[in-house]
This record gives sequence, structure tokens and C-alpha cells, in this order.
Amino acid sequence: MTAMAASAAAGRARIGVLVVFFGSGLGFATWASRLVMVRETLGITPAQMGGILLLSSVGSILAMPTAGTLILRFGIRWVVGLWGTVTMVGLMGAGLGTVLGAPWCVGVSLVVFGAGMGLWDVGINVAGTDTERALHRAVMPHFHAAFSLGTVAAAGFGAAMSGLGVPLMAHFGAVAAIVVGALAWGTNRILTGVHATSKGERERSGAGAGWRAALRAWGERRTLLIGLVVLSMALAEGAANDWLASGLVEGFAVKESLGIVGLAVFLVAMTAVRTVGPRVIERWGRVRTLRLSALMAAVGLTLYGLSPWLIVALVGAACWGAGSALGFPLGMSAAGDDPLHAAQRTSVVATIAYGAFLAGPPVLGMIADAIGFRHALLYILIPVAIATILAPVLSARGESRR
Repeated sequence: MTAMAASAAAGRARIGVLVVFFGSGLGFATWASRLVMVRETLGITPAQMGGILLLSSVGSILAMPTAGTLILRFGIRWVVGLWGTVTMVGLMGAGLGTVLGAPWCVGVSLVVFGAGMGLWDVGINVAGTDTERALHRAVMPHFHAAFSLGTVAAAGFGAAMSGLGVPLMAHFGAVAAIVVGALAWGTNRILTGVHATSKGERERSGAGAGWRAALRAWGERRTLLIGLVVLSMALAEGAANDWLASGLVEGFAVKESLGIVGLAVFLVAMTAVRTVGPRVIERWGRVRTLRLSALMAAVGLTLYGLSPWLIVALVGAACWGAGSALGFPLGMSAAGDDPLHAAQRTSVVATIAYGAFLAGPPVLGMIADAIGFRHALLYILIPVAIATILAPVLSARGESRR
């Protein structure tokens, strides 16, 4: 392939990856946008809702360790296309279970939703690191900005659907159709052959495509520490998706639609920061960027959790979103530094990161039962501090670790 053709392919892949990331955010946050209604319809407590949300994370954790091997064996397009579609099947099932008042159906569907989302997430992040290397630019935050833009669209659409009283299944069905269309269009533009063409090099370096290679990645100290950093920042991001709207509804006695607006404020701030993220990273480097982000998230969480005024809490939500924006893309870029090991290492980091969604909902739900959602969310300050301490593991070759 000539340099011009390679550049054109990378440009097409960038657009395709952006579209698929947008679809992922739209599908993921559509479920999150209606959690208040789901909990009220099922008539369950915050702790019980946390337990149901846990099932989605279980599905993800069980599926994600296989992602690297699946990508190397069957191709990145197959993983992204198939498992993105499975995610939408799970979303529709969860909506049906809610309408029928059947928590068991919601739970089973969320396992499917989580498994699909987990494999889809690893796939698009590997596709993102492939495209980043092909473009020779730090564009991963732009991909995650597209994800965040999808979540903003989901929050806005969810608020409108809630305010207009549109049936849940009609809402979810419309979103599923849009996401499947985005998958069909976007996956055809993702780069292929990036991992397959380096098979011989993988074998010589010990970076094979089988289970032994997958297990070997779990023994790498830097990979595990990157996973812990991403886990910590994912807790800050995931807690907002799960509980921010509920905290505003409970703490300020407002309607569900206004609670969703609060979530949208968080997501808009996150999207804005991810849009300018590449410039920030190029200027400050990964380490200092993460530490600045963690400080902003801590300020936002404190304002959201302690302010007696709704407007200040919304300002806190914006700061919280801005501070949570770059943790995940920074970690994915760090995991994908070496193309020979990118699929397996990204799978490990993403699996660890999804532990945030495994532990976060039930723990925060139990704490919320005792002290309320807003005060419970202050406990997210602990993992934010951990990410600050471990930030140097994200440093790229030649970058200062300070």
C-alpha cells in the first residue's frame, strides 16, 4: 500500500471509529438515562437496583478476557459488529423486563447487555489505537469524545422521551435501530490486517494469539497498574452514569427529567474536554494531564455532594465530568503503545476497568441506602486519589514521569 493510500485508509478508519464510538455511547447511556423510571416501575430499593446493575458488569467481566484472542482470531470488524448488535438485543430485553415488571428478565438481559458492551468496548478501543498509530497523532480522546457525544444525545433523548411519556420500548427500539445502522456503516471503515499481518512478529516476540498470550498479559506489572488507574477513573465516570440523576432527584426533590438534565451537564462537560484532549496531552503529557483531571474531578465531586443549592451541584457535575473525561482514553492509549501486544493488553486493562462497574453500583447503592446518593458519591474521591498517585505508569516513551 502506498503512503497516500495508507493515509486515505487511516482517514476513513478515523471516521468509522468515531461513528462506532458514538453508537456505543448512545446505546450505553440510553439504559442509564431511564434508571429512575426502571427502579420506580420495578418498585425496588437503591441497594436492590445496585444488585441488578451488577449483573451487567458480571456479563462484561466474564466476556472481556476473551476479547484479545477473539480479535486476533476472527478480526476486529467481526468483534465490533457482532457484539455491538448483541448489546442492543440486551437493551431491548431489559426494557421488556421493566415493562412486564419482571426483575429476573431485566437481570438476564443485563448480563447479555454487559457481555456485548464489554467485547464491543475492547474492540473499538483496539481499533482506536490502531487508527491512532496509523495517523501518527494522539486522537484517542476524540474517539472517546464521540462516545461522550453519544451519551449526551442519549441523555437528551431520554429526557425528552421521559417528559413526553413515550413508552420505554418505543424509546429503546428507536435507539437500537440507530445503533445497528451506525455499526453497519462504521465497521466497514475500520482498519483490518493490523494485527494479522504481524503474526510472525508476534510469534517471534512471544505475543501470540492464543490463551497463553492472553494469560501472559495478566502478569505484566505496568499493564496491571494501567488497569488500576483506568479502574479508578472509570469509577468516577460510571458512578455518574448510574447515580448522578438519582442523587439530584432525591436530594433536591426534582422530577426525573431534571435529574437527566443534570446527567447531561456532566456528559456535555466530559465531551467538551475530550474534544480538546489531544492538544492538552500533546502539551502536558499523559502524567500531568491525568493529575490535573483528577484534581478537577475531586473539586466537582465535592461541590455536587455537599452543596445545598441545586445550581452549585450542577456546576459540580460539570467539573466532575470535565475531570473524568481523559482517564479512560489515556489508559487505552498507554495499553496500546506496542502494536504487537495491543489487543491482549487492551483486553486486560479494559477488563480491570470494568471492575468499576462490578463493584461500584452495589457498594454505592448500599451506602446510598444509609446516607443518600449525593453523600455516597463522595466516596469516589478515594479512587480518584489512587489514580493521581499511580499516574506515572501512563508515561509514553520519552515522556517525563513527573
